[in-house]
Amino acid sequence: MSTDIPPLTGELLGLDLINTRARSGTDSIDRLSTPDGLRMWVALQGERLKEFGGDVLATVSQADLAAIRSVRECASQLVDHVRHGRAPSDANLRELNRTLSAAPVHLELRWVGSSMAAEARRTGSVIADLAAHLAEAVALVLTDPGVSTIRKCEAEDCTMLFLPASSRRRWCAAARCGNRMRVARYYQRHKDS
Repeated sequence: MSTDIPPLTGELLGLDLINTRARSGTDSIDRLSTPDGLRMWVALQGERLKEFGGDVLATVSQADLAAIRSVRECASQLVDHVRHGRAPSDANLRELNRTLSAAPVHLELRWVGSSMAAEARRTGSVIADLAAHLAEAVALVLTDPGVSTIRKCEAEDCTMLFLPASSRRRWCAAARCGNRMRVARYYQRHKDS
């Protein structure tokens, strides 16, 4: 399992979560295999998960990590079904809905300078809040009208998913798989000559 490969970030948060476990080339990647891996991935998400940064996840246990990985597994299976127009399993839907309901949301009002702001707050343990936040991100992916355009990287040895901004995008990242596949095609053309 390699951690030398930089994670693919910048997709919808639900897809970034799924892409924390993938295969790229000969490397297997699991960004959520350790509590440190979870903390690093959360930090890489920046503003999207800022409330879980710093020391908030300092005491993540293996059981906590299993809860987040469970959301990822459900997300992976649900997105795979829905992007192909297939009905998802009831078990996966129940699991994701259970995660969403484990950390209820309420609005919290605060005064910001010269006006009021309402911000959604979750009430649960830090891990239940993070799992629910990620489950919500997955729900947004699943209900997005573009869910059927989510693609798997065309590199035959890569499993990363992405939502293409252009119909011409073929790889999870040009610098990762795009270059590798172009070099392989070039090598193949010149080997056969």
